[in-house]
Amino acid sequence: MKKITLLGSTGSIGTQTLEVLDYLNEYEVLALAAGKNVQLLAQQIEKYHPKRVSVQKEEDVKFIKSKFPNLEVFWGLDGLMEICSDTKNDIILVATSGKIGLKPTLRAIENKIDIALANKETLVMAGEIVMKKARENGVKILPVDSEHSAILQCLGDKNNDAYRLIITASGGPFLNKTREEMEKSNALEALKHPRWHMGRKITIDSATLMNKGLEVIEAHHLFNMDYDDIKVVIHPQSLVHSFVEFIDGSMLAQVGFPSMHIPIQYALTYPKRQKGIKTNGFSLFGQSMTFEKPDFKKFPCLQMAYDAGKKGGSAPIVLNAANEVAVNDFLMGKISFLDIEKTVEKALCEHNIVYNLSLDDIFEIDNEIRKKYSA
Repeated sequence: MKKITLLGSTGSIGTQTLEVLDYLNEYEVLALAAGKNVQLLAQQIEKYHPKRVSVQKEEDVKFIKSKFPNLEVFWGLDGLMEICSDTKNDIILVATSGKIGLKPTLRAIENKIDIALANKETLVMAGEIVMKKARENGVKILPVDSEHSAILQCLGDKNNDAYRLIITASGGPFLNKTREEMEKSNALEALKHPRWHMGRKITIDSATLMNKGLEVIEAHHLFNMDYDDIKVVIHPQSLVHSFVEFIDGSMLAQVGFPSMHIPIQYALTYPKRQKGIKTNGFSLFGQSMTFEKPDFKKFPCLQMAYDAGKKGGSAPIVLNAANEVAVNDFLMGKISFLDIEKTVEKALCEHNIVYNLSLDDIFEIDNEIRKKYSA
């Protein structure tokens, strides 16, 4: 049995990962880490019998220990670092939300443990550091995002033959809305994604197309491709998850039902495939596929992400931090939908980019931006 640790077990990706594990029958859950939903975590412990658990708050340790007195229970960032230091792990799936996933991921890499990555901030904030450490330690970084998984599947062993990566975007709930309609929209409307069931933050990012911009930055690091060779195309049906164009002019696409179970399973079985939870039930009959250019003026967050990625240094850190606080403020009703892009633009314009950053530098800049631009 392979051994796996899951960070973010009670979130959208985390719960779907456990559903995939139910079908694979080849993994032992070594450890689980969760945030606020300790009731669900307790149910997961009952079912999967992990050896160790980490919770977000110290007071939640008592709750878990009261139900499972013989279980090792940790908390906070130190808890995540502890369970990511366990070299019994074959792979650690990082599905935490936000920057808290970065340091534990690096700790796992230092311990030569492969990573299945579903946390965008890890590569957006510190892509150069993470990928360099992965290469030095012979660690695989396997993407869980459907778009990056699609690229990985299309590339196979042909990475040197790739000419261009084309990432698809559904366009989100506001694809056919005007800027005026977007300005008046509330959180409930923005959270109505037409194709995907995801967490609240990533769903809002899909509505602004910032999610796609962050994916461009991730793809740059994951596949060592120049930003000018990574394109975004609007594909409302979400059946093609990405394309790879090769040097001879041919193009491969990965097509499938819009479900996160598939990229999660591929990361866990890579480079093999096997029958799984979403093996059957998808048919091309009756389906249509359309593709169009993204409207950078209507969705300026996408352009800002490209620009920040190309500038490098601290620019992507500022982009990510300002966006995260703005999305949170929007969800709390403090700002309007279009204020999200205004906040990000203001933060980028007012920031003097710094290069050659240490990990401490990255977190210092991140904290500074969050404090400065939170409503």
